[in-house]
Amino acid sequence: MTTSLKIDFVSDVSCPWCVIGLKSLDQALANVADDISAELHFQPFELNPQMGPQGQEITEHITQKYGITPEQAHANRENIRARGAQLGFKFSMADEPGGGRSRIYNTFDAHRLLHWAELQGAGKQKALKEALFKAYFTDGQSPGSHEVLARLAGEVGLDAACAREILASGDYTDEVREREQFYLSQGIHSVPAVIINGRHLISGGQPAEVFEQALRQIAAASR
Repeated sequence: MTTSLKIDFVSDVSCPWCVIGLKSLDQALANVADDISAELHFQPFELNPQMGPQGQEITEHITQKYGITPEQAHANRENIRARGAQLGFKFSMADEPGGGRSRIYNTFDAHRLLHWAELQGAGKQKALKEALFKAYFTDGQSPGSHEVLARLAGEVGLDAACAREILASGDYTDEVREREQFYLSQGIHSVPAVIINGRHLISGGQPAEVFEQALRQIAAASR
């Protein structure tokens, strides 16, 4: 008998550890697929809600925000690049000028579009989330660009024209803000935060084995 779990994946599209966390979770879910199924929902979190539309150069931003040196920032990015490669994801353009990955952007509109994608069903939200990760971290494109967002929506089978209309309006602003505030009120202040069945929290870009063990334990307890 297969046990069904509800998983809320709280994350930002400009968070590299969220990519690592999702890839690891995907591996874990594949490993337990004979016994456990999951209903996955992506919930919004903004690492930089006050970020302006032009964004900020990434090394400048990281050193200011976390009080580290440029050398430490570079070492951290290399660690992330290596973890991504192990999971089959390419982090690129981390230190290259002129590309989207060389800057941090405001991601609120991406979260509005992800909220809409969830309403379309059939795995559209996950497909858009993965496309956003690739566009930013691999291809160096801005997740704050309406042109990029609408194009990605179309590429994953969503209505690109409808996406443009949503982005040009204030649609889903209140809904996204409400979800953001809910998770903040629950003590979520860093991401990724993986919440299983609304009760069990796994924080950070954990290895697949950690997710798999937690999934099996939670599923066994819920039977």
